[in-house]
Formats: sequence, C-alpha cells, structure tokens
Amino acid sequence: MRLILIVAILCGFCNETYGKDSLDIDKKLRSLNKPALKTIKSEDGDVIDCIDIYTQHAFDHPALRNHKIQMNPSVEFDTKKTTIPNNGSSKPITSQIWSKSGTCPVGTIPVRRVNREDIMRASSPSHFGRKTHHRYNFLDNALQHKANFNLTAERIREPGSNNRSEAMIVALGFNYLGAQSDINIWNPPGVRAGDYSSAQISLIGGISNSFENIEAGWMVNPSVFGDSRTRLFASWTKDAYTSTGCINLLCSGFVQTTTKFALGAAIEPVSIARGDQFVIAVSMYLDPNSGNWWLTCGNNVMGYWPGTLFNGLKHSATAVQWGGEVYSPNGIMKKPHTKTPMGSGNWASSLWKRACFHTNLRIKDFSMQVKYPQYLGEYVDEHNCYSTQLHRDTYMSEPRFFFGGPGQNPLCP
Repeated sequence: MRLILIVAILCGFCNETYGKDSLDIDKKLRSLNKPALKTIKSEDGDVIDCIDIYTQHAFDHPALRNHKIQMNPSVEFDTKKTTIPNNGSSKPITSQIWSKSGTCPVGTIPVRRVNREDIMRASSPSHFGRKTHHRYNFLDNALQHKANFNLTAERIREPGSNNRSEAMIVALGFNYLGAQSDINIWNPPGVRAGDYSSAQISLIGGISNSFENIEAGWMVNPSVFGDSRTRLFASWTKDAYTSTGCINLLCSGFVQTTTKFALGAAIEPVSIARGDQFVIAVSMYLDPNSGNWWLTCGNNVMGYWPGTLFNGLKHSATAVQWGGEVYSPNGIMKKPHTKTPMGSGNWASSLWKRACFHTNLRIKDFSMQVKYPQYLGEYVDEHNCYSTQLHRDTYMSEPRFFFGGPGQNPLCP
C-alpha cells in the first residue's frame, strides 16, 4: 500500500512538472509563430511563414509597443570594395534555399517556423535561442586608453568565458557607426550536439561585464535548428547576454523589413576545400536620423535593431570584431576539449580555398568615411585549438583575415 502511494505521488509530481513545461512550450510557440498569410515548404525541410510585418515578434518588446516601422534606411553604408583583385575570386550568395519554393507577398516578412522539438532541446523555453553570459575584458581598457592600442592589446588575450572560444581580429580606438565584410561560407563538419560554430561580424559598446552587441553572419547550431546546416543568423544583447537578446527572431527586438531573406534559414551553396568559394556580404550601420542599426546581408536590407533597445549603442560602437566562435557547455578551456571545429575546420595558415576568411573589412567612424580599419589586433582564446592569420597575397592586394581550426587535436587534448 505504501509503495502504491509513493508511486502515485511521484506520478502526480511528474505530471504536474510535465504539464507546466508543456504549457510553457505552448506559450513560447504562440509568441514565436505568428499567424501566417502564406506558408512556404522549403525543399530542405524548413517551413517559412509569411506573416504580416506589423504583427512580428519584435513588437512584443515593451520598448517597441508604439514603435513605427522604418521601412528603409535614410542613409546607405556606401559599400566600398577594393579595385585590386585577390589571387582567386569568390561567388556571392544572393538567395536562400526556401526561395526556390515561393516568395512572400509585399507587406509580409518570411519567418522560419519553430516547432515543439526545437524548444524541447533547450534547457528551458525561456533560454531557447539565447546565448550565455560573456565578457570582453578589453572594453574597459579601450574606453580609458583609446589612443594606446598596444596597451589594450595586452588585455585582449584574456578569455572572457569558459564555454566560448573566439578567434578574432578587432578594431579599437574610435567610435564606429558601421562595419562590413564578405564572410566566407563553410559547413564545418562534426559540430557536436549542444555546441555551435559561427562566423560573424560584431559591433560592441559599453563595459566588459555588461556590454551591448549586435552581430550577424552564419552559424551551425544543432541545438536551436535540429540539424547541421549552415544558416544565416543575427543576434543582439544589451547586457552581455545575461538576460536580454537572442539569435534571429527568437525573442522580441529585431525588426525585419525584407521579404527575400529569412533569419535562421539555410544558406547554400557552401565553400569546398580546393574548390569554389562562396561569400555573403554583411554590413551593419547606424542611421543617424532614426538611431536604428540596419543590417544588410547579400546586398539585401534585412531590417534593423531599434536604437531604443540600447544605451551606449544608441550613438556608436567602441569596438568591431570579425572572426569565428565556438560554443560548448563542457568542452572549452578544459579537457577533453570539444571536437567542434571553427570556420572550415582547417587552421588559418591553410589560407585560400582551405581556411575560412573575412575580406573587404571596412568601418565607418565620425569622419563619415568608409575605410579599412587603421588599427587592428588579432586574438585567439585557445591558440592550440583555433587560430588566426591576416594575410595579403601581394603587397597591393586586399587583405583576407583567415581563422579557424579543428578544436580537439594532439596540441589541444
């Protein structure tokens, strides 16, 4: 009799817990999957909902309840690229896989549908699509010693997280109103479940432990997307990912305006070692008239992060980063190290057609000129696991910033 009572109590507890989790997941799904005016089933298995632009998740944010959509930026970034070609060329990505199966009508935006299984892979519905807390130790020094980049570079090598490993090149010393690069697209093999691998450009402001950040590029993230495809992503935070921000449209914040690209949708084709190389052009820039930060991918204006989301970033960024990142909850800065690769999975020294790269690095500061950064510093959190190399094929050619690595290897056990 006592055994039956214990079993009944345990079953009741489990049902109550499961019921609450299920309700939380249902609530999350309702907030993310808005009513569709048209649905597109992509050949890669994704479902793209064309939703009314005025009902998108961004407007669930308290700061955006009475927000008026800005349909187009009042200024352009004025993209400038080298007129001197590199040895070898890359092909730009201008569309996504889902667009082969249909288009979204004017007045709607394409949103990748989230399913129950996606959310169940997260530690909780509230953590779905969110990054973990991070810090950039160099930010405090950069604010105090803007003219002394060497001093800042000494601090830049201090790792900011025990679950995130970065290989970056960073611009400091000015206030930045925008940045761009062409990001080489790969599908790094063997990204572990629970990990992610990404390549991105980031604009950062604020102080080390509560920085503000916007970033965009590509990522492979099995936990969020349920597969190992290379996908377009963007993310933001106003408190170093402590409690705000997320990737793509998985929380309220980013206002999408385009009908052509969907954040979180797959990107193809990807680069092949010793074969064709593909890139996506990414730029982020501040609209001085609205205070909004605009995002452009593949020459397509995606939308913007409203200035009202931020404090310091309302006016400018204090650092720009280009490079790659690997996240692993249990395999960074410890043994055994994760086997999740960064970039192409090859070392930066492999160079063209083997290593992942950024090229056409440009910034815009208060001179209002789009230009190559004056001061750049490279850093790697774990130099035996991942690497960087800024390289020119010739003295006059456009530099490429190569980055990446295999993760666990004999030097990184």
